[in-house]
Amino acid sequence: MTGQRGRDILLKISDGAEQPTFITIAGIRATTIELNAQQVDASTADSPAQWRELLGGAGLKTARVEGQGVFKDQASDVRMREVFFANEIADWQLILPGLGQLSGGFQISRLNWGGEFNSEATFSVELQSAGALQFEAEL
Repeated sequence: MTGQRGRDILLKISDGAEQPTFITIAGIRATTIELNAQQVDASTADSPAQWRELLGGAGLKTARVEGQGVFKDQASDVRMREVFFANEIADWQLILPGLGQLSGGFQISRLNWGGEFNSEATFSVELQSAGALQFEAEL
């Protein structure tokens, strides 16, 4: 795989319709996608040479996504605010160029706005997975 531009990572939120259209979150400048798998220790006094043993497939899997950028008053910003204030679990698509697409339900756990007197308005968002995610590899 060749190097990829960070700006090509996209966060998209569903418009909430029965046949959803996904809207790219406007103004994202930095994105982090973190996948986690909890370990379950299955070690006993009989574990070989006192090495830890893990129980495969037993732990919880989670995903956390963070995005920061420049605030723009567009459809995606309105949709994010609606989802946050309704405490809704929305469908999201995370486009990872050269790798694939991660999609599923996420809840907005943090939504921040900020700005300085002589600079642009900024925002940040944090998403927490809220169910099984699907990964579709890029071919």
